[in-house]
Amino acid sequence: MNKHALSAALLAVLACTGPARAAAPAQAQIEQLIERFKAAIIAHDQAGLEALFVPEGGSWFEVLGEDAFRRIKARKPDLSRVHPDSFRHFAAFVAGAKQPIEEKFENVRIHTDGAVAAVYFDFVFLVDGKRNNVGSETWQLVHTNDGWKISAMAYSSYPDRAR
Repeated sequence: MNKHALSAALLAVLACTGPARAAAPAQAQIEQLIERFKAAIIAHDQAGLEALFVPEGGSWFEVLGEDAFRRIKARKPDLSRVHPDSFRHFAAFVAGAKQPIEEKFENVRIHTDGAVAAVYFDFVFLVDGKRNNVGSETWQLVHTNDGWKISAMAYSSYPDRAR
């Protein structure tokens, strides 16, 4: 094999394995972020929860599932299926909750190249140990100077399936 062919082959290998190598430590760091998120909810830790998000420019959306949307829309005809919100509002809700609350994650999938990531999972939100809401949730993450931060969140909401 000539020198140029060997160099091209080496570059091809590095191009294929570079992001994978970068993704391995990122995967573990993202898993830690998920655990900190769950722990902050249980602890009613507003500041801890807020610290997990990019402070400016993010987005947050709840999308009602079909059954819940139909049922609630019957009572509130002007209801929108999509509700924009913010992590700050959620963190304040968590901090002010009078009962124990917890979000349980299942089927967590993480995709990352070490700079950006997507996390997708199914969740059950518990209030006082009882299922209050279920759905699927997706996070967009960015790797900042201060570690991984959630830049966007969207989740489906099926409160009628929680029972």
